[in-house]
Amino acid sequence: MDEAAIKMAEETPWFFLKWFAPSTFQNFDWAFPVVLYLLPAVPLLFLLKWLLTFKRQQKLDIALTKTDLRSDPLSVLRFLPGLVLFFTFLLLIIALARPQKTNEKVEQWTEGIDIMLVIDISESMQIQDFEPNRLEAAKQVARDFITGRFQDRIGLVVFSGDAFSMSPLTTDYDLLNANINTVTFDLIESRGTAIGSALAVGTNRMRESDSKSKVLILLSDGDNTAGNIDPITAAELARAYDIKIYTIAIGKEGRVPFGTDFFGRTRFVENTLDETTLREIARIGEGKFYRAIDNDALERVFQEINEFEKAEIKTTQFKDTTDFYTVYLKWAIAFLLLWLLLKSSFMSNILRD
Repeated sequence: MDEAAIKMAEETPWFFLKWFAPSTFQNFDWAFPVVLYLLPAVPLLFLLKWLLTFKRQQKLDIALTKTDLRSDPLSVLRFLPGLVLFFTFLLLIIALARPQKTNEKVEQWTEGIDIMLVIDISESMQIQDFEPNRLEAAKQVARDFITGRFQDRIGLVVFSGDAFSMSPLTTDYDLLNANINTVTFDLIESRGTAIGSALAVGTNRMRESDSKSKVLILLSDGDNTAGNIDPITAAELARAYDIKIYTIAIGKEGRVPFGTDFFGRTRFVENTLDETTLREIARIGEGKFYRAIDNDALERVFQEINEFEKAEIKTTQFKDTTDFYTVYLKWAIAFLLLWLLLKSSFMSNILRD
């Protein structure tokens, strides 16, 4: 039952016949539904009373001719007090069953996790062993990863020869996705792969966070060839701030496709990857190292990290219950007063056949 329906019911005066519509009773919750089983007992009680009264009442035999027997419509009124009392009992039973309507609200909340995505945009990320290339594949899985989060603050750092913070920690996922869409190879002019600098920038963004869980996901396809901070030192600094580090080595080693030559033929280049350093960074950061050699493998890596770093979602339920037994209690009192009035009137004194 929604809040609007409850408000409408509350504003309906008690003397409206709408309270006796079948749809009204169907929408009620009953605090004591077992009481409703007494409803069939009311007609049985009145039937038993009528049988006992009929059997015990005195009868006077009078001989009349058929022409003298006439039916008076007013004689039907003698049943009215009993009928009013009958409905009084029915209304009292409905009131005792305590009809009510409940507006239930469910609130979900979580303390959230702070996650920093650190993505390599060096020249080698243009290699096409991923579709369409390594960087675009990384951007797509990052967007999918963001979509699966709930109230987590996520930030973005990109790096090549230097590191650059694209987005601070935020829950504005639309803004974050917009920033990811603008990531290109031309964002940073200096060439190379500054893994240590990238870790330092990500750590700097998260060091003042008071979140219980802080995670840094580093995605790179090369050796540390630039920057003025050693990757191992940067990893130790991150761990000092209780930041867990996951590292993802993206791409194949050896001959890999990279663009085309003058004649439009696929050009191949030799690719190397310092897997040892990435493994050591993950070990220091008490996270995990992954190797992704194609799009599917990269998606599975992010899915696994997504499962590992789930925030505990807590649910709180609120029940706002509105009672309507007073409506039927007022009707019962009104019928009871009417019965007392009729009982003292001529209707109770009409001769019975």
